[in-house]
Amino acid sequence: MVRLIALLLLLALPAKAEEIVLGLSRDAVAITVTFQGSDIIVFGAVSRDAPAPQDSNLGVIVTIAGPDEPVTVRRKARRMGIWVNTDAVDVSAAPSFYAVATTDPISEVLRDVEDLRNRITIPRAIRAVGATVPDSAAFTEALIRIKTDQNLYQMLEGAVQLDQDTLFRTAISLPATLTEGEYTAHIYLTRDGVVIDDYETAIPVAKVGLERWLYNLAHNQAFLYGLMSLAIAAGAGWLASAVFGMIRR
Repeated sequence: MVRLIALLLLLALPAKAEEIVLGLSRDAVAITVTFQGSDIIVFGAVSRDAPAPQDSNLGVIVTIAGPDEPVTVRRKARRMGIWVNTDAVDVSAAPSFYAVATTDPISEVLRDVEDLRNRITIPRAIRAVGATVPDSAAFTEALIRIKTDQNLYQMLEGAVQLDQDTLFRTAISLPATLTEGEYTAHIYLTRDGVVIDDYETAIPVAKVGLERWLYNLAHNQAFLYGLMSLAIAAGAGWLASAVFGMIRR
């Protein structure tokens, strides 16, 4: 009886006026020995059951997040002529990769309260805990700055193309230094900065071929991996010696 009442209440709710229909250029990324990065093209459309409102602004936000990982940010200071670590802040869950692409400046397509609720922007996607220094926010800003310089954090305002308030498209570049794991593509549809619909899908990123074999060998059979590395080094040294000997002759 309770389930029947819940189902009736669900059916009684009004359908969403605008919904996201999503597509991806690829549903997985393979990391090989020659991997130099990749582009993910996110495209889709806004499905409507009524004409689009004319008195409000439509926005599209696309995020791609890599697996979360703990990070320790340290501050160095000069003590007695030597640079040493003085303070540290542990970030419990920082995305290994995070990109945000928008149709317009983020302040125009997303209200701060919506960002706080959905944790869309880069600072809100990072949670700092265990801070024992008064300016722990500076450590988070330093982490964002370092990751941005490494192209692992990207803020791409205006990178989403929106045609006739219906079709949208963007391309996000993934660097060569990707962390293996499951990446999440999240698309938010906003009206006047308020999220009215969202869609989420997973993008597996994994090593394949020789890269996968070497990774498994190094982690699962470290002794054999060490012997193979020594053999390769010895063989390379012998080959170099032989080449130099032929040149001298």
